[in-house]
Amino acid sequence: MLIAIAMVVFLISCGGSGSGEKSATDTSAASPDTSAATTTPAPVNTIVTTPQNMVIIRHKVADYDKWKPAYDAHDSARLADGLHSFVIGRDVSDPNMITVALKADDLAKAKAFAKDPGLKKAMQKGGVTGVPSIKFYTMVFMDTSTIDSKLRNASVFKVKDWDAWKKSFDSTRALNSDNGLKARAYGYDPDDHHNVILVGAILDTAKANAYFKSDILKKRRAAAGVVGTPERFIYQIVQKY
Repeated sequence: MLIAIAMVVFLISCGGSGSGEKSATDTSAASPDTSAATTTPAPVNTIVTTPQNMVIIRHKVADYDKWKPAYDAHDSARLADGLHSFVIGRDVSDPNMITVALKADDLAKAKAFAKDPGLKKAMQKGGVTGVPSIKFYTMVFMDTSTIDSKLRNASVFKVKDWDAWKKSFDSTRALNSDNGLKARAYGYDPDDHHNVILVGAILDTAKANAYFKSDILKKRRAAAGVVGTPERFIYQIVQKY
């Protein structure tokens, strides 16, 4: 009797052990691998360094609302000479002072367009007053990232050496963001690399105005080889094409 009872206990014990091992094995096998590989999207490069010829026109108008339709009506003539509207801005100090930036497919055609009597007539029709300023630049840096500010500061100045200025500016560009500015574009006159244009976005007006008057900026200019005092104009972008 004792032997029979012992045999029963032994068999039950073995069966329970086998069942437990199988259950543990099945659970482990059935557990899915929940770890998923995370991928970080590659950062988008918004900096363009491919040279882009541009025409910068500045002039005053009697009435912006009358000038704009005349400007739009002359678009076919601009396109025929490979000129593409890029930005229209109005000066903060005088909204009737207009800045027009055009991308140029061919610099020779752009220069010919600037001397075309048809342009003079179109400007007269639009109510342009005074003598317009028409300058040509080759932009070698453009930041195309989207920002909220439409306020721009453009500085035109002379440098002792283009390459030296560019190297100095690029090495200290971070100072712009510390002073409420963000470099958007810069380039040189294709006929004279000593003539430079620098366009920046104004992110903080108070900081930017203080920086424009600071000794820090004067020292930066001197170190970069800037000659004389830059001509600066601040404008609000009213249309970007």
